Amino acid sequence: MRTKKSIKNAIYTILLIVASVGWVYPVIMIFLNSLKQETAISTDSAFKLPTAETFAGVENYINAVTSKGFLTSLGYSVLITITSVAAIIFCCSMCAWFITRSKGRFSKMVYYLCALSMVVPFQMVMFTLSQTADKLHLNTPYTIWIIYLGFGSGLAVFMFCGFVKSIPLEIEEAALIDGCNPLQTFFHVVVPMLKPTMISVGVLEAMWVWNDYLLPTLVLDIKKYKTIPMLIQYFRGSYGKVEMGPMMASIMMTIIPIIIVYICGQKYIIKGVADGAVKG
Repeated sequence: MRTKKSIKNAIYTILLIVASVGWVYPVIMIFLNSLKQETAISTDSAFKLPTAETFAGVENYINAVTSKGFLTSLGYSVLITITSVAAIIFCCSMCAWFITRSKGRFSKMVYYLCALSMVVPFQMVMFTLSQTADKLHLNTPYTIWIIYLGFGSGLAVFMFCGFVKSIPLEIEEAALIDGCNPLQTFFHVVVPMLKPTMISVGVLEAMWVWNDYLLPTLVLDIKKYKTIPMLIQYFRGSYGKVEMGPMMASIMMTIIPIIIVYICGQKYIIKGVADGAVKG
């Protein structure tokens, strides 16, 4: 039995290693190509290590930062991600607490609508969404967080509801007896216990918002505002030639921040998902 179990573990380990290499390989290739000259990326040398002849150093990174408005787009992406994630965490945690503690038809209907929103494909509403965003003036980086709040609330409310159900009601009742009003009970009692789920939701939503290309392209005025994913496709020279070097460098600079966020919050993700989804 132990031998069979060891063989199974070895097979699973090998499969996971192969899958990990498959996921990491594209990132490694992008990084290597971001250090090469333009001619080396467009030829068979794209799949080889940089040499003395093809090595460009940080030149591609400098060109990416100093051209095409990279820093402005980076600022827009940071603003949209922070405001959207903050709104999702704040509003959805309060909504989930109300849904869980309020035993009524209205709260159940809101919960089922949030759960149903995770099933509806974005393509079904994207054209109507674009027109609605224009009419309501939500087509700027300063207001697009409202749209992200609507699309991100389904998963967030689902996870928060599952965790709030595991919190003993007696703790909140004790706070009310001590003189806390509902808002004080939520912020001083419930929120500290929601920390793992908040971090999990924050990391998952940040990865989605930061890397999102379709929604900003549909909603934002492209002539005025571009996020980082939108900007990458504009690394084109004359006659439609793509500037592969700066493009690869910009992709790397886009990947690194979200990888850091994921690494910092990864220990909370499994715990938060398990507490928020399984119990819900």
